[in-house]
Amino acid sequence: MSPAPVALFVYNRPSHTRRTIESLLANELASRSELMIFSDGAKNPSGAAAVEEVRRYLRTIEGFGSIRIYERDSNAGLARSIIEGVTRVVRDHGRVIVLEDDMVTSPWFLTYMNEALEMYAEDENVASVHAYSFPSQAPLPETFFLRGADCWGWATWERSWRHFEPDGRKLLNALRERRLTRAFDLDGAFGYTRMLEDQVSGRNDSWAVRWHATCFLQERLTLHPGRSLVWNIGTDGSGTHCAETEDYASSLAQTPIRVTRIPVRESEQARAEFARFMRSTRKGLLQRIVARTMRSMRRGG
Repeated sequence: MSPAPVALFVYNRPSHTRRTIESLLANELASRSELMIFSDGAKNPSGAAAVEEVRRYLRTIEGFGSIRIYERDSNAGLARSIIEGVTRVVRDHGRVIVLEDDMVTSPWFLTYMNEALEMYAEDENVASVHAYSFPSQAPLPETFFLRGADCWGWATWERSWRHFEPDGRKLLNALRERRLTRAFDLDGAFGYTRMLEDQVSGRNDSWAVRWHATCFLQERLTLHPGRSLVWNIGTDGSGTHCAETEDYASSLAQTPIRVTRIPVRESEQARAEFARFMRSTRKGLLQRIVARTMRSMRRGG
């Protein structure tokens, strides 16, 4: 079967976009993969130059099976861009691999994604495939399942994406009615519910928390690798939705992830380790905030 198309969402970061493309080209399957690039328009006239610089670079890209570039005249924002773009690709192709312009990939990224998409194509309990793995202190299985979905280098099928619920209020109400908010929050390790509340109230425009909540409520699972195939370089403070931090930095896998059929159920081991990691990063964030506050107070005194 032909490799799944890759949907890449870009905006106004030319250097990040270049690194994302160059790393993707290092994948063996790149020369056989269709790359579909969705370029959002500038929010205001002052941002037009950076958007145009990205687009000039996009027109020079070579090395993929085929390349299509979709340029918006106006700014849709990341959430709308991804929702509409993914919907378009799965409608036409049945499956999609999704990247944003700050995702540097391992040379084995496309191989893993396509093998997993093929292996679990007919399993309705599997919602998606994810490529990022958090920097765990304990060894993780080569692949494992977690309930819900994720967003740093992922893939899905039309059969799953058709169930995506864009109405955050409906999702939030369902989580509360079914008393699932604590489980949704990794037993209190991470504030997914608060993130969804913020989306409903307009304080963020996250498509990802709605995708995660959709799959979580349906008790569907996402396949994860035990070693990371994605490095998010957008946590350098350049991104709209990612704060500056090194907490999520993982070494990229330089050998293939073995995709074998495993029981389609959530890994208790991986879930516990993920919760431990999220608690530790939250604690570290609070410590950094306190330290910055104390330094500020000393300077003020």
